Amino acid sequence: MERLGSDLETGPSAPVTLHDVAKAAGVSVATVSYVANGRMNVRLSDATRLRVQRAIDDLGYRPNALAKNLVTGTSRFIGLVADGVATTPFAGQIIHGAQDEAWKHGFVLLVANTESDTQVEREAIDMMLEHQVRGILYSTWYHREISVPPALHSAEMVLVNCYAPGSDARAVVPDEAQGGRSATEQLLRQGHRRIAFINTTWESPARSGRLAGYRDALKAAGVQFDPALVIDAEPNQEGGYGAYEKIQRMDVTAVFCHNDRVAMGLYDAVRVRGLKVPTDLAIVGFDNQEVIAAHLRPPLTTVQLPHYELGATGIRILLGLDAAPPGAITKLACPLVSRESAG
Repeated sequence: MERLGSDLETGPSAPVTLHDVAKAAGVSVATVSYVANGRMNVRLSDATRLRVQRAIDDLGYRPNALAKNLVTGTSRFIGLVADGVATTPFAGQIIHGAQDEAWKHGFVLLVANTESDTQVEREAIDMMLEHQVRGILYSTWYHREISVPPALHSAEMVLVNCYAPGSDARAVVPDEAQGGRSATEQLLRQGHRRIAFINTTWESPARSGRLAGYRDALKAAGVQFDPALVIDAEPNQEGGYGAYEKIQRMDVTAVFCHNDRVAMGLYDAVRVRGLKVPTDLAIVGFDNQEVIAAHLRPPLTTVQLPHYELGATGIRILLGLDAAPPGAITKLACPLVSRESAG
């Protein structure tokens, strides 16, 4: 059936949605939601409100029972939009933590994995807004700086494993510097003083933060920082293997590796030369990827990224259970996982 003012065909099999109204009125889904739900505390011009209301009337849009419940404050849904978290082995713990925490407080998590496709991302956010979610967690699979997607500004949100400088978006991220400090302190406690650091070539908070932690730990122990002991390498097994060529000329007794994959490559380089970890070279990694760290021989001492806690804390901040003012970046500790490779 054709409705007045619209070329959209609607009926029992095609109910009018917020997205339909937004398209007809030339506004965002969030704007339609504000008008449909009588949100007068949102700054909209009278002309915009009138245009949206006419589109609502022409199309015959009516909030369904679920939407009405959500508007009255009984929403049971929280959205999580991720760029790849659901398909990465350890970062998937972000979803697990968020889901457990949401359920604990009576909410269900709606997850959209966008694989960094901006169109999919925009449509996922619009759909969540249409369902009047309590708020949205926006997560990246590795810790990095982002620009907040425009559609997210229409929702209450918390950034997880990412941050947006200069915005009022609240964020929860790993404390990279503390993690680097803990890794280096473990080697210092074992008596090592010539400690190399294999850093990543990728510009990121992990690169700068873990280096800062390494330097802080050396300074606190009274060990002079030697920039020659910092090696940049690709953050993978090949990078760790290749870095040994430089390390063997440095007269070091221990190495802090940017991540567990680098440490695995370094293990390989030590082994093919007939040497042993930690007798000939102590090694500490970062990430605590169980498929690597716990199964190397000897098992790898490493630092754990708090992915589960990132998801859970994001939910608590979103629900107002943990205080975080606009623009605040909450840093979570990266705990040391002590095994046998540090000596």
